[in-house]
Amino acid sequence: MLAAHMDEIGLMVSHVNEKGFARFTALGGVWPDTLIGNRALFTNGALGVINVENWPRHDEVDRSHKTLYLDFGATSKADVPVRVGDVAAFQRPFVDLGQVMVAKSLDDRIGCAILIETLKQLDQTPHEVHFVFTVQEEVGTRGATTAAYKVHPDVSIAIDVTDSGDVPERKHFEVKLGAGPAIKVMDSGMLAHPGLRNWMAETAQANDIPYQMEILTLGSTDARAMQLAREGSAAGALSIPCRHIHTPSEMVSTNDVENAVKLLLALLKSPANLGD
Repeated sequence: MLAAHMDEIGLMVSHVNEKGFARFTALGGVWPDTLIGNRALFTNGALGVINVENWPRHDEVDRSHKTLYLDFGATSKADVPVRVGDVAAFQRPFVDLGQVMVAKSLDDRIGCAILIETLKQLDQTPHEVHFVFTVQEEVGTRGATTAAYKVHPDVSIAIDVTDSGDVPERKHFEVKLGAGPAIKVMDSGMLAHPGLRNWMAETAQANDIPYQMEILTLGSTDARAMQLAREGSAAGALSIPCRHIHTPSEMVSTNDVENAVKLLLALLKSPANLGD
């Protein structure tokens, strides 16, 4: 079972006041500091600007979700184009910078793109493979939980992003952009199956595919849910290094994405070797 999640972090309206401003709660891990001045686009087409109380004296206020609000340009509650419970995503365009791509929701649209490209190029495999596009990963790996129960896989691999340690003042994290996809060793929700981890690394080496080893101390992926489904499965993850993760402007390397597809194809075309 190969899984990538279709959902993304976002916002949900929790209150609308009489002056026409809306409060919201976060869907997934949304960092308040990244939201000020950004735009939220709702499913009905409404657009709101996010700001914080007492702006621009932002150094004197509590920058948390409870102090943020949405401005629709409305003058009263009746003019607000959204209601409590309505959901929004961030509005940011995709930009191709050559060696890297920048966009919102690369977590985990890039994983979905990798699975689609792998499926397009896969001509034969000795395995029964299920390509699964899950939902509600950002709020608790819920889609993967039910999907893995249904599929009942022997081997499970999540395709997702991971944090990057190659930005200023970021220490003690080895993964970086452009050095290849990362094979997960562990994260805060799971320990990858050692046999699967070794098979992935050995396959990369045999096919001259660059790769990295990932230890993530904050966050997890669908692999956690797949590992625990029914009696369990041999689970791991192939991660794409991502800068500015869980912000409206995430960044990944084109080469890392292409090499992730190559590694998945090599794995799917060879017999599984998970050791004893």
